[in-house]
Amino acid sequence: MKPFVPQPLPIQDIEWEPLIPLLGAANRSLARYDGALYGVPNPDVLLSPLTTQEAVLSSKIEGTAATLTDVLRFDAGEAPEEEARQIDIFEIVNYRRALRQAERELKGRPFNLNLLLSLHATLLDSVRGTNKNRGRFRTTQNYIGRPGRTIQQADFVPPAPQVVPQAMSEWEKYYHAERPDALAQLAVVHAQFEIIHPFDDGNGRLGRILIPLFLHEKGLLHRPMFYLSGYLEEHREEYVMHLRALGREDGAWNRWIAFFLRALDEQARANAAKAREIMDLYEQLKVQIIGLTHSQFAIPLLDAIFEKPVFQSTSLHKRPGMPSAPMITNLLGRLKQAGILKMRSKGSGRRAQVLVLPSLVNLCEGRNAF
Repeated sequence: MKPFVPQPLPIQDIEWEPLIPLLGAANRSLARYDGALYGVPNPDVLLSPLTTQEAVLSSKIEGTAATLTDVLRFDAGEAPEEEARQIDIFEIVNYRRALRQAERELKGRPFNLNLLLSLHATLLDSVRGTNKNRGRFRTTQNYIGRPGRTIQQADFVPPAPQVVPQAMSEWEKYYHAERPDALAQLAVVHAQFEIIHPFDDGNGRLGRILIPLFLHEKGLLHRPMFYLSGYLEEHREEYVMHLRALGREDGAWNRWIAFFLRALDEQARANAAKAREIMDLYEQLKVQIIGLTHSQFAIPLLDAIFEKPVFQSTSLHKRPGMPSAPMITNLLGRLKQAGILKMRSKGSGRRAQVLVLPSLVNLCEGRNAF
């Protein structure tokens, strides 16, 4: 197979009329989600498990098997025994680091290719692919296909490496351009990135990280927090099929944009519902914990538990605004007795007990993990 030649941007053969209803629905759902997000008093804390779940699902599309629970247990110091599962978790943790790095960076400068390269370096730090030109555009021909297949048997051969720098420069200009609709523009931004496949590894995950960054920079979200990987994982075959058809079939760009807009619409509604459920749980637990403890530290304690719903009890001692260690132990004991917290593992010697807030983990996982 010959390397693919990407179409110049902007795409000229988009038929807008069939997309208008989908554009309207996706923009409305996204606005409602942003309203729900705006109502969360401390999204860094309260939506922290959802950020981790996005990292889990995006990595799962690439073949990892680790779950949200696995990552939360790892955060609490419980590494799995299986080496393959540990490697999966390291990749997910890097994805989460890249998401948070991007949010910090965007506070001081607009998105650019240097930031993209930095995010790629974070994504592949000390994991599979770390020796594949981490933080640099590829200089060799890559291809996508089943393991063991040659380039002649590939499902897709991205553009030749000498094309990549110019293609990415044009892609960056399009990213910042003013187009008729930002969501249709985002569909093209994401697809063109995956077509160019500018890195030796990590293209899929990095392409999905770009989605909340773009929505934030275009003013559609006041925070770059949007989680699309759930829909893309559930519709993985359709996702790949539409991407592979681009530039090969008539009408493929319209079909891709329509698919992407439906994904944004459905996931925005799901994200808004999940954010409201988390807020409802937080308010319910706040009332319950204040009533149980009658302590001025009830809310700081709840915030700490929401940020890390699987945690070592001693991890709270160094957190700002927390009381003395004996009082923390007393407060945690009351929450265990009331069934709000469950013990994951008992403390022994220097090893602290590991506690779980099952209601929050189960809500984010979408199943009874605890």
